[in-house]
Amino acid sequence: MTTKAKFHFINHACFIVEKNNSAIIFDPYLEGNPEGLTAKDIKVDYIFVSHGHFDHLGSAFEIAKNCDATIISTAEICGLAQEAGCKAHAMHLGGTFKFPFGKVRLTLAFHGAGVPGGHACGVVLDFYGTKLYFAGDTALFSDMQLLPKLDAFDYAVLPIGGNFTMDPNDALIACQLLQAKYVIPVHYNTWPPIAQDVQSFKAAVEEETSSKVLVVNPGETLEIE
Repeated sequence: MTTKAKFHFINHACFIVEKNNSAIIFDPYLEGNPEGLTAKDIKVDYIFVSHGHFDHLGSAFEIAKNCDATIISTAEICGLAQEAGCKAHAMHLGGTFKFPFGKVRLTLAFHGAGVPGGHACGVVLDFYGTKLYFAGDTALFSDMQLLPKLDAFDYAVLPIGGNFTMDPNDALIACQLLQAKYVIPVHYNTWPPIAQDVQSFKAAVEEETSSKVLVVNPGETLEIE
């Protein structure tokens, strides 16, 4: 019997995937989360950071020091992490590496880096057999259609808030390109400029693609394959 993973949505674009007694947190911005979690409450082995904006880098360095966790990100983010005394594994766009849990590929993301000389990124990872694409903050781009040809994944975690990233209309096209079995929307309703009707997005995606949209509210946990 295959062990299922747990997807815990903290808030904004921050979530934890846990499986086989190991865990990875993505873009650990904890401000305003409904559970009142702080960096001291987070227990993970790895931290993925898509870029250096405050609402994504978040508490990464503090969590890394508390847990002796490894930060996975671009070379620029990881350089800052190492200067801060954290463990880090530097990668860059298009790069792949096999970690103890499985393969990681850093993907394109069209967005600001938030650090000098850097570039925003997304990630496709195989976490003990749970295969997921996290787009990070990005605009829609046509090369998304290449990602499932490079690495299979069942879940696509996509921003839908607009203003800073794709809006629901653009994210619908992304779903058509990615053809993931499941889509999990994030990066919406945190602030007024990114307020969106997630149920309308779900209805549109499920009407126009074969993907199923999983709406996970902040503080909720979902079992995933």
